[in-house]
Amino acid sequence: MKSDEDGAPRRSDDMSEPRDDLGDDEDPRRVRSRTRLVDAAVSLLKSGGVEAVTVNAVSRASKVARTTLYRHFGTTGDLLAAAFDRLLPDAIEPTELTGSLRDQLVELMHQNAALADSAPMHTTVLAWLAISTDSPEHTTDRERRLAELRERVIAQYRAPLDHFLDSDIAQAELGDVDHDLAVLQLAGPLVFARLSGILTLTAADRERIVDDFLAAHRKS
Repeated sequence: MKSDEDGAPRRSDDMSEPRDDLGDDEDPRRVRSRTRLVDAAVSLLKSGGVEAVTVNAVSRASKVARTTLYRHFGTTGDLLAAAFDRLLPDAIEPTELTGSLRDQLVELMHQNAALADSAPMHTTVLAWLAISTDSPEHTTDRERRLAELRERVIAQYRAPLDHFLDSDIAQAELGDVDHDLAVLQLAGPLVFARLSGILTLTAADRERIVDDFLAAHRKS
């Protein structure tokens, strides 16, 4: 069995060209090698973070040659995006809340805080995406894939807030609030606190964020 330059053994089914009568996504050999590459990247990401996902490390862990890796993923960034996409949970449908406007908003803040604590990969993705997207126009396929990945993460936090801001009680007491700004004011502190480690927000801190938001936006 031949070896790649980094010592990872080459498998003949990884290196052989796909059949002409099958598309890249249909050829079972390419599907298997891509799956092994993403599996290896996910394992490395979990154990060592973004820095651990290198071409050599993924090639060794997956036993897929580097040349095959590059046929599937043009850059390690593309491979990381696929790994993150595998790790992220599907969006959770917003639940109906009860109680006063403040009670409902405080509950949403507690839910988002629990999400940040239970799914730290969210904040890792956001931090990585912040330095990986080349332009805001998303003109290349890679930039569009990264933009879609970012939207998946953001949706986890903003979907419940959007649902709340569109509710009858919020419309009656707050009126038409800019949703983007509201998400930044409410979810932003949770994400930044998690990313920076400056402060661990308590339940009282989250309630204070809600009170400041309501003081700024409530109809007088």
